[in-house]
Amino acid sequence: MTTDLYLIALLPPEPLREHIRVLKEEMKDRFGSAHALKSPAHITLQPPFRLPSQEEGRLNAVLKRFAGSQGPFRVTLQGFDCFPPRVIFIRIEDHAPIIELVDRLRDHLTSQSLVETQGDDPPFHPHMTIATRDLKQPAFQRAWAQFKDRPFDASFEVHSIFLLRHQGQFWEIQGEFNFGVVS
Repeated sequence: MTTDLYLIALLPPEPLREHIRVLKEEMKDRFGSAHALKSPAHITLQPPFRLPSQEEGRLNAVLKRFAGSQGPFRVTLQGFDCFPPRVIFIRIEDHAPIIELVDRLRDHLTSQSLVETQGDDPPFHPHMTIATRDLKQPAFQRAWAQFKDRPFDASFEVHSIFLLRHQGQFWEIQGEFNFGVVS
């Protein structure tokens, strides 16, 4: 039985997604960190999980039902922050609506036996990564010195969640599930 690797996330609209991709390119060119380019700009809701390939249709149906019962909210991105020694990200101002969505989503996925909850998961901290994993310690120090006081201001309305599937080298958008559309 083959399994695929999935991720559930919020994605900003395309113009903002492209702006953040340019920041990831800067991280690659200036600091040697290219790993974040393997996925579109996103805020993770459900970390990567494996599911048998034949379950994707059921996962899509579950996500469509879940998203249909959710309402829109605004995400404001403000400046940069980090998880030393390897991660630099765009800071999200108000975590509450995202954390509430994550709690509802994870409860729903668990109740549908699609993911298992991990009791030892680190606390959820919504963020939008621009450098990760392959950012070496000396490069992290240089990059953080450049980004810690750099301005970044953007916001977007969240109207959907996205399912991404890992294609071996990168994450690809598999589906978008709109809020408030129940069928």
